[in-house]
Amino acid sequence: MNIYQRMKELGIVIPELPRPVASYQPAVVHQNIVYASGQTGTVHQKLVYTGKLGAEVGLEDGKKSARLAALNCLAELQAVLIDLNRVERILRVTGYVASAPGFNDQPQVVEGASVLLIEVFGEHGRHARSAIGVAELPSNAPVEIELLAAISR
Repeated sequence: MNIYQRMKELGIVIPELPRPVASYQPAVVHQNIVYASGQTGTVHQKLVYTGKLGAEVGLEDGKKSARLAALNCLAELQAVLIDLNRVERILRVTGYVASAPGFNDQPQVVEGASVLLIEVFGEHGRHARSAIGVAELPSNAPVEIELLAAISR
């Protein structure tokens, strides 16, 4: 199935590509792999949620932030690939979760990104994953997501 048709049916819209805030590329293609830089849950360059999970941010908002971050990763892929139908498989997702002391549900937070990728790519969206708790993320973001995908040439 065409990825864009699938997203339309699901009501998913690829957002405007977030501008890099430093000296890096949004995504890099090498051979048949695309490496997407880490993204936070921004809309029009502004964080939707701020703070740490288990303190200022609850689990459900953390999942929503991870989903937004994954959408921004898809915007990165689209920018370098032009056509998301070139994505053959999502290989790996790494999620960084700004965590208050005692918060240990990082996998549940990153699930917000995983579910989105499976919705969009079906079985080809299933991936290896790490969910890592960290003390701080840029701009007080609660979640940062990065991904690797196999692509057709």
